[in-house]
Amino acid sequence: MTLQAPLLFAALVFLSVYVGVVLPAVWSRRPARRTAALKVLTQLLSALRRWRRR
Repeated sequence: MTLQAPLLFAALVFLSVYVGVVLPAVWSRRPARRTAALKVLTQLLSALRRWRRR
């Protein structure tokens, strides 16, 4: 039971980032929205890379 809560939380965070950042970066017709979503995605991935190097 204790393993399910962190796993569920991680899945919700991943889904939120995917729906909020990745999908607009791919499917938006507005270039400004795609550019902004791509910048946010780049920042998130670079932060993740820095965190994994520790």
